[in-house]
Amino acid sequence: MAGPLTVPWMPPHDPGTPALSVVDMHTGGEPLRIVLAGCPEVVGPTLLAKRRYMRQHLDHVRRRLMFEPRGHRDMYGAVLVPSELPDAHLGVLFLNNEGYSSMCGHAVLALGRFALDFGLVPAPPSDAQEALVNIHCPCGLVAAFVECEGGRSRGPVRFHSVPAFVLATGNRQDPSGPAAGDPTNYTNCLCGLEPTSATNPPHKLLQSNRSAEKLGLDVCSAKMGDLVAAASAVTEAVKAQFKINHPDSEDLAFLYGTILTDGKDTYNEEPTTNICVFADEQVDRSPTGSGVTARIALQYHKGLLELNQTRAFKSSATGSVFTGKAVREAKCGDFKAVIVEVSGQAHYTGTASFIVEDDDPLRDGFLLK
Repeated sequence: MAGPLTVPWMPPHDPGTPALSVVDMHTGGEPLRIVLAGCPEVVGPTLLAKRRYMRQHLDHVRRRLMFEPRGHRDMYGAVLVPSELPDAHLGVLFLNNEGYSSMCGHAVLALGRFALDFGLVPAPPSDAQEALVNIHCPCGLVAAFVECEGGRSRGPVRFHSVPAFVLATGNRQDPSGPAAGDPTNYTNCLCGLEPTSATNPPHKLLQSNRSAEKLGLDVCSAKMGDLVAAASAVTEAVKAQFKINHPDSEDLAFLYGTILTDGKDTYNEEPTTNICVFADEQVDRSPTGSGVTARIALQYHKGLLELNQTRAFKSSATGSVFTGKAVREAKCGDFKAVIVEVSGQAHYTGTASFIVEDDDPLRDGFLLK
């Protein structure tokens, strides 16, 4: 019998390609792969410039970490980079199966814990019950508040969004059948929920909102493939029929995906259920942090929710729950907006080091659909 391996041990690999060391977490079932080491320097004077540089010059890092055989088509990732903002503790670029998100709530909830536990923020007093972590996302500066004990994270994390606002409301008919949802623009994210309106804050992604019932589906029991197909149809209909603009930067104006809901926007103490389909038909396992932000902004815009009135949002994929509330009014350009607080629980799942061999024809990964 062979003797025990010496730790750390690395298999044969290309010596010219550094190993990518990662910490894996999940928030409500949605994965987050955080790059610790091995990513080449991401160059640029601003975070948005760094995002463009990584897309143009380092996209192989995203593909190696997100795609098979090291990941899967629904993997999600984060690369930590320096921020130009003096108040930021860290900057982050988000990775998905299609490209680079501008905001990700489930990732912010996980990164809050990670930043505290890995010493990326000043250690809080030993008797502190919460630590502040300022995370510079492509959409703007997001404040995360991490429950802690003895200087280490414990329990849930909450964050305050960038201003979220409704860009437009109303339905448009998709020539193929289903009506498009209301585009809600939240911090670079366009969230898709129900056929109502759109929320737009300083972000880069856009999601449309749509009630699954209006598409002939039950978001709680329908087959995932049917929900994905319906959400994708709404996304394409909105793209074709709605011009998306952002008051701060056109770099943040794009449609990111669609959230299908149970249609229960009127306030209720019971959770309302939704599923988010984003990027290249990627399915969020969590209730979706930016989606909760968009739904809260939309409900507040419609007069269905008051300030500091907490609602629970459940994922139809895993049953996990986030909570959200509008904490104060704000402005984004000429739009009335709200700052939304989202809370959820993240957990660690492991660590890994990923390598490549120079003769591997699939070294940069692949996706099956």
